[in-house]
Amino acid sequence: MLIDGPKQGNVIPDGFNPNYLKVYYGRLFPHADIFKWMSYGNDGRHPACDKSYFGRREFSFTLDNDIYLRFQSFNSESELENSIKEKCPSKIDIGPVYSVDPAKRHAYAQGGDNVFAPVERELIFDIDITDYDDVRYCCSGADVCLECWPLMTVAIKVIDTALRDDFGFDHILWVYSGRRGVHCWVCDGKARRLTNEQRGAIADYFRVYKGNENSNKKVSFPGPLHPFLVRSYTEVLREFFEEKLLLSQNLFSTEERYEKILSMIPDESVTSELRGKWQENRRSSNSKEDINFFRWEQLKNTLQSGKQKVQGLRRCVEEIVFAFTYPRLDMEVSKHRNHLLKAPFCVHPKTGRVCIPIDPKDCEEFDPTTVPTLSELLRELNTGDSRMDVDNEWEKTSLGKSIRFFRSSFLQPLLKSCKEEMESGYKAKIQQTKNSLSW
Repeated sequence: MLIDGPKQGNVIPDGFNPNYLKVYYGRLFPHADIFKWMSYGNDGRHPACDKSYFGRREFSFTLDNDIYLRFQSFNSESELENSIKEKCPSKIDIGPVYSVDPAKRHAYAQGGDNVFAPVERELIFDIDITDYDDVRYCCSGADVCLECWPLMTVAIKVIDTALRDDFGFDHILWVYSGRRGVHCWVCDGKARRLTNEQRGAIADYFRVYKGNENSNKKVSFPGPLHPFLVRSYTEVLREFFEEKLLLSQNLFSTEERYEKILSMIPDESVTSELRGKWQENRRSSNSKEDINFFRWEQLKNTLQSGKQKVQGLRRCVEEIVFAFTYPRLDMEVSKHRNHLLKAPFCVHPKTGRVCIPIDPKDCEEFDPTTVPTLSELLRELNTGDSRMDVDNEWEKTSLGKSIRFFRSSFLQPLLKSCKEEMESGYKAKIQQTKNSLSW
């Protein structure tokens, strides 16, 4: 079956349109996997499961002309799938699990009791590369390239390690946003049940940046570094700054750029000394890359020399590295349970790229420029071998690798854990009932 819409033979033009999206939702989108994930084992098969659980989850659809449908809810996998196929949303957002069915919230509000409230939600993080515009010179705004994308890689490494090692979370999903950033879903039961106050505390754990976009110094460490920050600096940030970012962004190549770094040093005598050296000798060799490295080494040696007795000046080196490389989170998204976040495997309408999962263990290999696009996937469907004996059509496309990773590395371990937690709670409840009757 070929798709409906403009084409010449099997040639499908690049782009994003409703006809393409209709085929994608009809033949490739993993409806069943999204349902299983959002059910967390509450699929009706275990006596302890909550059969209303999935039906209390909010889905939000964005339709053509920016029509926004909030508080959509579904009682089954088929209801979810049929609604997506019928409405063909350009974006699907996932919200919290509410105390009651969100589609019937008005009926409960008329009763006078304020019973409609979010009760469960994954701990989520949203990182957008546009928030790094003051430290990247290759791109700005929504543009991204392979020179600045590693900033997202560093964010994944730092945040993922802390979530697992410092907070003990296991079931973490990283997803490419489709254009210029990454999303993180922490799905452990203890993460989903966090209050807003607890979420705020975790978000503050990651907070380093102070001030605003006009502040010269956004990072300040007045005392000893927290062990988490020490680990991030020594294992990830320092090496990335010195071996990649320093050269890829030419941080010291012009007066305007190095003045920005000098403005982070609070001692005027030090900045004057460095400025004088750099203005006298505008280059250390014929290579601009050498200028960046050479000037950074000069700055480090000056700040960390024996004559700089003030601890704050020695710490400036670390503060500069953090200012340029440390993850920049949208704190408000993480702090509140009622925030929506785009569902994995959506298609970004501006780029046509699918929001595929990213393996945090192999995130350095992720290349946003090679992510499958909607038109590429439909071409693969049209040119695929019709004799291939596969259960799902996505197995014939480049989307298959991402769905298989989602299942094997995230969904299956998560559901196994959910079943074990459900069974443990059920057995404890049975034992408690037996104990109360054995008087």
